[in-house]
Amino acid sequence: MTYKALYEYGKKKLEEAGIEEASLDARLLLEYVCHTDRNELLVYGDKNRSEFEAQVYQMAVDRRAARIPLQHITGEQEFMGLRFRVNEHVLIPRQDTEILVEEAMRCLSDGMRILDLCTGSGCILLSLLKYSNECEGIGIDISDKALLTARENASALQLDAVFLEGDLFAPLENYVSSKTKDRLFDIVVSNPPYIETEEIKVLMPEVREHEPLLALDGGEDGLSFYRKIIQKAPEYMRKGAHLFLEIGCKQGEAVRALMQEAGFSQIQILKDYAGLDRVVFGMKA
Repeated sequence: MTYKALYEYGKKKLEEAGIEEASLDARLLLEYVCHTDRNELLVYGDKNRSEFEAQVYQMAVDRRAARIPLQHITGEQEFMGLRFRVNEHVLIPRQDTEILVEEAMRCLSDGMRILDLCTGSGCILLSLLKYSNECEGIGIDISDKALLTARENASALQLDAVFLEGDLFAPLENYVSSKTKDRLFDIVVSNPPYIETEEIKVLMPEVREHEPLLALDGGEDGLSFYRKIIQKAPEYMRKGAHLFLEIGCKQGEAVRALMQEAGFSQIQILKDYAGLDRVVFGMKA
C-alpha cells in the first residue's frame, strides 16, 4: 500500500467517524507510524510502505476513530517548542496555555523560585525552567500518576525540578528546599480545574472520556480551586511576586474580583488567540 493510499484511507475513516480535523490527524498519525514528516506525502506519495506499517497505521486510525485523543496515541504533545509525554493521567497541553507561560516569562528573572500548582504533565513549570537560568521550580499535584509523567518529562528535558504530591499548598508544609530556608516564591502559576461540574457531560468525548476528571472538575461554578489558591497564595509569595492563573473564557471578572478581595494589585486579564479571556494575573502588594 502506498503512502498516499494509506493517508486517503485514514482520512476517509476519520471523516466517517466525525473527527473534526480528519485530514490533519490522518497525516500526523501516518508520520508517527512511518517516522516521516509532511514532505513525505508530497514528494514520495507513491512509495510503498511495509505491510507492518500499514497494519500499525490502520490500528492507530481505528483508535482515533473511537475518539481516543491523537496525543494519547502518539504519546506526546508539543508545547512552547518542547515535546512533552502525555497520557490519560494528565491534561493534554494546549496552545492557549502558552499565553500564561509567555506572560510569566516577562516577570521571570534568573534565580527566581517558581511554584506550579496542579502541575499535571509539568509543561508550564518545565517550560519556564527551560527558558530561564538557575531558577528553582516546584510542581505540586494530587495525582501520583500525573507526577510520574511530570518527572519523566523533566528527565527527558534534562531539567532539575521538584515534584510533590498533595492538595495545592499542603505539601509545602513539610518541604525544605536545599537552596533556601524560606518557603516564599517569586512566581506562582496554575492551570487548575475550572470546568463547571454540569458542563463536563457536554464536553467532547476526547476530553470527557479520556482526560482525567480530577484535572477538569472545578466545582459547581468552576471557581472552587481559584478561591483556595487565591486565598492561600499570598502566604507563599514574596512582596512583589506574581500569581498567574489560566481561566475559563467566562471567568475573567469573577477571578479578578477574587484577587482584588485578597489584596492583589496590578491585576490584568489576558485574552487568548480567539479573543477570549484566558489568563488572570496580579502582584502581591
